[in-house]
Amino acid sequence: MIGTCSKPKRSKGILLGLALAAMSATSYAENIDLVGLNIGGAAFASSAIPGKFNTNYFFPKPGYLEQWKNKGIKTIRFPIMWERLQPELNGELDEDYAKRIEETFEQAAKYDMRVILDIHNYARYRKQIIGTDAVPISAYGDLLERIAKRWKDQKGLYAYDIMNEPHGADKYWPAAAQAGIDAIRKHDKQRPLLIEGNFWSSSFLWPKFNDPLLQLKDPSDKLIFSAHLYIDKHSSGQYKEPIPDDFDTMLGVKRVKPFIEWLIKHGKQGHIGEFGVPADDPRWLEAMDNLLAYLQEHCIPMTYWAAGSAWGNYKLSIEPKDGKEKPQWDTLRKYVGKGECSRIGPNS
Repeated sequence: MIGTCSKPKRSKGILLGLALAAMSATSYAENIDLVGLNIGGAAFASSAIPGKFNTNYFFPKPGYLEQWKNKGIKTIRFPIMWERLQPELNGELDEDYAKRIEETFEQAAKYDMRVILDIHNYARYRKQIIGTDAVPISAYGDLLERIAKRWKDQKGLYAYDIMNEPHGADKYWPAAAQAGIDAIRKHDKQRPLLIEGNFWSSSFLWPKFNDPLLQLKDPSDKLIFSAHLYIDKHSSGQYKEPIPDDFDTMLGVKRVKPFIEWLIKHGKQGHIGEFGVPADDPRWLEAMDNLLAYLQEHCIPMTYWAAGSAWGNYKLSIEPKDGKEKPQWDTLRKYVGKGECSRIGPNS
């Protein structure tokens, strides 16, 4: 019985150490942020290379992130374009574009937010696949080494998403991903690395295409696999077809389950880098609600696609318009800052 146990006396130093450890564990738990946003703009107009700032592509204006911090958002995934950052393979970084990225990091740090830096290139450079003669894997490693070397000390940088939605690159991507991991770890051994999968990083088809990624090695043991999902007919995120009469509001859960089960089977951590719905039918929002509840149950972070002041009338945009919140935000806000997760899942 507890009441009859004899306990040894503890010094004040030991007690203080235990208290600090408990505080540290609590702080770590609070840092598992389950709901973030994609902030689009810097990778717009991929056909316009290099493009013109504030015409073809956009960065957050000073103070922009404060509106989201005030709503509880702490994490943003920030897509950038390789060709704009590094105009020539193995060449120097473009200073204007790089400095704007730095300003985004600094703005995030100012508001105590954090950035997932996303190389939004689909395993390509100037439309040529990484691993082919036109784009050697070593050139991709050169990019990531330059990025890590330059920005390893940026307070606002949280993680590297080393490539957005690889596709058509099945035989090249695992080797390229390993080269990217190795390149970053030469300079940054602390930050998590988000690894997306072949076939557009589809959560539903993840097990079919991405077992080779299980062979990836990270000396810091901080790999997080990142999948995408949309719930329109073709999973493209374009939502061109009207919602069907027999639409299943559990579709998002069904499309993410293969990815979650793969993670559980192999003991890996996961993340949903993109998910979004239109707001022209309440069933989209109900399906989103069901998905977010399922992800929260499994402690899987996600970043909603998308926010940003340059989206215009884009149907998935969650950017307020004329001071009015979008309907998607009413659903999303229910999960912001919630979950009480002490580690990134999944929880089996």
